Amino acid sequence: MEKILKELFKLQDKKYRDFQVKLIPGSSIDKMIGVRTPDLRKYSKELIKENNYKEFLDELPHNYFDENQLHSFILSEIKDYDECINYMNRFLPYVDNWATCDQMSPKVFKKNKDKLLLEIKKWLKSKDTYTIRFGIGMLMQHFLDDDFKKEYLKLVSKIKSNEYYINMMIAWYFATALAKQYKETIPYLEDKILDKWTHNKTIQKAIESYRITNEKKEYLRSLKIK
Repeated sequence: MEKILKELFKLQDKKYRDFQVKLIPGSSIDKMIGVRTPDLRKYSKELIKENNYKEFLDELPHNYFDENQLHSFILSEIKDYDECINYMNRFLPYVDNWATCDQMSPKVFKKNKDKLLLEIKKWLKSKDTYTIRFGIGMLMQHFLDDDFKKEYLKLVSKIKSNEYYINMMIAWYFATALAKQYKETIPYLEDKILDKWTHNKTIQKAIESYRITNEKKEYLRSLKIK
């Protein structure tokens, strides 16, 4: 643990820290080292290669934002699905910001989608903001293409929250779904199934997408709730 922390401080960029702290709600300079993402990714791969990461993953909660970031990148590199999920479920309750949440994307998930879907359904029922956000993100990343089922749209639409970072992810999910599964997704806007803010944010994000035709964008504009 001391070795890892020393290495992180060797990689410190104070100007980057001062910039980054403004982007992460609730963060403070005394809880942020200031290590750039490429350096964290590189270091996570070194720890995985050396098989020298388990003690670090077991040491929760971490003190620094950068430790949480390193944790997320290590999880993304673990090749054994069961090991990855075990560590993921232990870590998710400690995730307290959008950056750490959104940068976790384990490569091993792609080859274990049946098992992953069961975990996603559990995450969507969590009481933790970023566990729910992560679940929606994984459903968006892995189940909007060949493995898509229209019931997944319903799963996300049923999530009701006052949390900005949950509703923003719901909007992101539906905007992406419009780009990839338009026919199945458009009724959720036509029938106004989402709350007003999320509905309008979905339309905004969809209109910003290059994957949606101008004709569809014009129609989406007409569906905005005033």
